[in-house]
Amino acid sequence: MLIISLHNKLHALFALLALMAGSASVAIADVTIDACVAENSILYPHLAADMISLNGFCSSVGGLIGFSISGFLVHAIGAQGALGLLTIPSALVILSGMLLKEIHTPNFPYGQAHKKFVEASGKMLTTLKCPEVWRPCVYMYVSLALSVDIQEGMFYWYTDRKAGLSFHEGFIGFMFAVGSVGSLVGVILYQNILKDHSFRSLLFSSQLMLSLSGMLDLILVLRLNLKMGIPDYYFAVIDEGVSKMINRVKWMPLLVLSSKLCPTGIEGTFYALLMSIDNIGGLTGQWVGGLLLHLLRITRTEFNNLWAAIMIRNVMRLLPLALLFLVPSSDPNSTLLPSDLLNDEDDGEGHRMQNIELTLLTVDRGTSPDKSPQEHGKNQESLDVEQDGDGVSLLANRG
Repeated sequence: MLIISLHNKLHALFALLALMAGSASVAIADVTIDACVAENSILYPHLAADMISLNGFCSSVGGLIGFSISGFLVHAIGAQGALGLLTIPSALVILSGMLLKEIHTPNFPYGQAHKKFVEASGKMLTTLKCPEVWRPCVYMYVSLALSVDIQEGMFYWYTDRKAGLSFHEGFIGFMFAVGSVGSLVGVILYQNILKDHSFRSLLFSSQLMLSLSGMLDLILVLRLNLKMGIPDYYFAVIDEGVSKMINRVKWMPLLVLSSKLCPTGIEGTFYALLMSIDNIGGLTGQWVGGLLLHLLRITRTEFNNLWAAIMIRNVMRLLPLALLFLVPSSDPNSTLLPSDLLNDEDDGEGHRMQNIELTLLTVDRGTSPDKSPQEHGKNQESLDVEQDGDGVSLLANRG
């Protein structure tokens, strides 16, 4: 980003490579955090939805801040200056990486790295062959691929001064900021109301609502909002907020489901694989959307068939409902993987030794011969409280 901001006549190829490098760095940091969430989701299944909600909350707040100031920055210092300021978040990511506490492993056997890679690849392949895994993966890909993205055509229509709404850059940034607020509301709704619902029922409702919310774009393009007495500015903001809220409600159970599909020992790698499948599905949706705009001859200045593109998109959003049987009907608190994929063979003996030590500790603390049964019951209750406190402290530390 700094290179792009400092060179006024940078070749398009080098600018593209710089943007790809910036996206790759963001993806690496994102996968690292996702790996931590996936690992803790297996260790503490009852906190999986809470950790995903915390990540979504932070992402929505960051998007709100970014979109709120993006329009102002582009208008004040230009596009290159705004890209140059993106070096500040990158520096903060580097700083956060320095502050993370990790366990140092002395004398790490680097010579066995190839063997570990082969073992991890074999375990990933075995996991993907499991019906409990590949069936949700197929649904996630198809669902994202059929969510056709025609946002590029909508953006040009928003800013066109003749055939469109003639929105300026500052208002576009404000509109996307309201979309981040809607995404934040979606996270709050999921965390407080929807997180205990089954995957299948929640995805059915969210997919249906996503298709219906697309009709707001149709009302705006056909200018029916003016007949209802609602100005374009207000209706566009409402449309963006509602769409982003429903998209977040749909995305949250998919993230929780992905964290439940990661086997022990390769949580981060397998979660990254699942996210890559989702990203390929999103890219497929963008390619199909671009092809749809091309076939309907929608360009930067021609928008006569934009309403038809919106109708086709809304209908295609309903098609994934036919594949909902691939999604497990269980809730986020249940275990989806078979027991053999959740047990790490290399650390099995260590886990058994830890369980033995914890059992002895419980006996020593809770079943002393000098204590009455009433006192033993109180001690058992205190142990339960301490266990709950461990889960809460985990979530606090992840925040």
